Amino acid sequence: MYADFVSLIRDNIQTYGDDRSFTFISEEPGRKYKENVLGFAELDRKARALACRLEARGLRDRAVLLLYPEGLEFITAFFGCLYARVIAVPAPLPDLDAGRFGRTRRIIEDADITLILTDTAHRATLDAWLRAAGLRNRVHCLDTQAGKDADPGDWTPPDFGPETLAFLQYTSGSTSDPKGVMVCHGNLLCNGEEIKRRIEGSPDTVGVGWVPHYHDMGLVGQFLQPLYLGCRYVFTSPITFIKRPVLWLELITQHRGTITVAPNFGYELALRRVTDRQLDGLDLSSLTVVKNGAEPVRAATLEALSERFGPVGFRPEMWMPCYGMAETTLLVTGAPIGGGPVVRDFDAEALTKDVAVPRNGPRGTRRLVSSGRPVTLDVRIVDPETRAERPAGGVGEIWVRGGSVAQGYWRSPEESRAIFGARTTAEEGPYLRTGDLGFIAGGELFVTGRIKDLIIVNGRNIHAHDIEEAARAAHPAALIGAAFAIDGAIDADVGADVGSDVGTGAGRGLDGGREHVVIVQEISTRAATGTPLDELASLIKARVARAFELPAVSVVLAARGTVRRTTSGKMQRRLTREAFLTGEITALADDLEPGVSELRRAHA
Repeated sequence: MYADFVSLIRDNIQTYGDDRSFTFISEEPGRKYKENVLGFAELDRKARALACRLEARGLRDRAVLLLYPEGLEFITAFFGCLYARVIAVPAPLPDLDAGRFGRTRRIIEDADITLILTDTAHRATLDAWLRAAGLRNRVHCLDTQAGKDADPGDWTPPDFGPETLAFLQYTSGSTSDPKGVMVCHGNLLCNGEEIKRRIEGSPDTVGVGWVPHYHDMGLVGQFLQPLYLGCRYVFTSPITFIKRPVLWLELITQHRGTITVAPNFGYELALRRVTDRQLDGLDLSSLTVVKNGAEPVRAATLEALSERFGPVGFRPEMWMPCYGMAETTLLVTGAPIGGGPVVRDFDAEALTKDVAVPRNGPRGTRRLVSSGRPVTLDVRIVDPETRAERPAGGVGEIWVRGGSVAQGYWRSPEESRAIFGARTTAEEGPYLRTGDLGFIAGGELFVTGRIKDLIIVNGRNIHAHDIEEAARAAHPAALIGAAFAIDGAIDADVGADVGSDVGTGAGRGLDGGREHVVIVQEISTRAATGTPLDELASLIKARVARAFELPAVSVVLAARGTVRRTTSGKMQRRLTREAFLTGEITALADDLEPGVSELRRAHA
């Protein structure tokens, strides 16, 4: 029994050495790809050398920001921090998107960062930004690829224990400023075992992926879990994947991958962009686990991908829909291996009243994909207002208890007590309040949405992503969309961080009482050929209004990339809503309810 994560992985490293490795596929000029391999023994040597450099700076138990492109250098830096008992803070490189500088600065302030670790290629850019931001005298950059390496043999393991803080996982900030989730060694050991048991992982497992390293799915699932299992992992960058999605499938074929993981949009991208000609030579039959999580899982995606890639070895039973979050290290629930997805139809109207009633038939139903079952964690469904546990089939907030639940938010004791220390009316706890809504039926967890994304219309609870699904299904040209409610009383202070009131639709209303739903819908103009855009907007409006019996719906058609997203790809409905109200969104066409244009002009 291990008391810390470092002891466990170093035992695996000594057992397997460089026979196990991380392989990073980088894109070279001319659409050529290069394999860069880092064996476990070499990773251990580099991590010990960097740990000595960090210890010499007196950084034990201090937070250090890691700003790297995807690749092997990040892995070395992260484990160098772990070995030195330095609190690693992975974050996306801000120079990939100018808008990320603000988020990076908030992390620096929140975590009291004095040192940034980066690579040679990005050192000058980060130094220039620090000077421009007035932070250069307080925050310094260390290029971990430059300078004289310390002797790895000089490293002495610090004292570790289950409560020793391993890293801060900053949340993506889809509804608020990012918060640093404190993940300790005990959390890593517990969640590592949860994942191992659910996927039946072993040293023979071969993972293939592309999820970014600063996302909990990428960090824990792609880089920590292989060391927990002592297995190989092959990965590329999200940008390389997006440019050529078939590469993901080619890597599975070439390396005989047994497991892969991605959010739902990754599978949809592969469906849209992998051509029939590119299927030649692919063989996905080696896969045993295909995880789908981090955002709502669409039954249509599971079915379409199984059909499209069935001829090259994909089997429906490979699917493993799952549910998790940074606050639980990663995994909470997952479908048992080999069982495939559980898809059920429920009465749509009953769900708006927080009751899950099974129903058959195409009309008046909502198809939901189960996120599986917990392994050992205690998962409850609780009324978020009364804190009373809901009966089976009752919709409520998902609460979680167990060793995977993190210690809380960095330097936020009050919020940590409220979120991580919740107790039911029966005084059971402490539980983590996830902020997600769902229900349990037949032992399966079905996630229905986020509390903050609820749209309340005439006393009925409608989830934003249900509206988005209906809008998307209205026409082949419809891509992703963001649905939210607007109301004159709520929006008087638009631009502030309004938090949980976003999307409630409560209050006076634009025309004296009616709640208004707005959909900002990205479209493919090529796929819309033959349908005038104003007619397309009206079509989507009519379909959504009829499906949910909504009294007032406005639809704005926009180009790809309009809907705001976090650095990990999650939709930011609040920011999209603010951009709509302040006139930042350029409409290709629209069908707006009376009063909406006036409200936008008032906030512009």
